[in-house]
Amino acid sequence: MRINLAHGLAIKSSPINGKGCFATVHFPRRKKIAEYAGEKISNAEAERRAVGRRKLRICGVDEYYSLDGARGGNGTHYINHSCQPNSFVSILYGHILFYALRDINPGEEITVDYELTLHPDTKRCSCGAMNCRGKINKQ
Repeated sequence: MRINLAHGLAIKSSPINGKGCFATVHFPRRKKIAEYAGEKISNAEAERRAVGRRKLRICGVDEYYSLDGARGGNGTHYINHSCQPNSFVSILYGHILFYALRDINPGEEITVDYELTLHPDTKRCSCGAMNCRGKINKQ
């Protein structure tokens, strides 16, 4: 599978979980990092694809649609969860955008707080942050 990486990002082994998305350039605080890319699917299809999978690359857009980054993604689907993230997500007009929460230097792994996912609420977090809540979902 070939992935067209978003500008300024690289995929490498992650200490958090499997592969991660790393900055190759400096991203100043509040600057857009990238847009999440993938196959547009219904939320019903997203739930179907999530059944029995350990790792999900699906991100919800709205109450009707999700994007499956494992199909047609640009590397942003490797952005791992952290309870102390360095980026945040904004969904504007059906586009999922990642922005720097603080200055991010080259070599740093891009992380975001997933808050609510298709993972079960028992899915454990492995971010290693001092304030880690112990699970991915924020409920």
